Amino acid sequence: MEHVPGTSFGLVHLEVPPVVSGLAVGALVAGVISVLVSVLVGCFGAIGFEDSWGGWVAGAFTLLSGAFGGGAVVLGWLGLRQVRQAAPPPAVRFTGRGIAIAGISCGAAGLAFTLLGLALTVLLMLSV
Repeated sequence: MEHVPGTSFGLVHLEVPPVVSGLAVGALVAGVISVLVSVLVGCFGAIGFEDSWGGWVAGAFTLLSGAFGGGAVVLGWLGLRQVRQAAPPPAVRFTGRGIAIAGISCGAAGLAFTLLGLALTVLLMLSV
């Protein structure tokens, strides 16, 4: 306890434990979903190109994976900003820098795999 100068009163600072950033966790979840859905883009595109339904299904999953991948990158960036903010002692401090970076990485990888899967689908459909 710290005494306030000139008075008999004391000042107490409560220790608030750090909290994992919800934005960072959301980024990681969205990034992992983006990677998993990007695998579906490639699989459905490769399986259904002969019957001409593969392009439509791969395109639909491309939109889904792109939304999750873009969301993961944005949430991860916001989570990094939240973790970097310095807070005075009574305020809540956030942790989760590694989780936010992993979310950004997974989201970017999901977007890249999605584009590769869609390119494979288009090439297969044009070759028939």
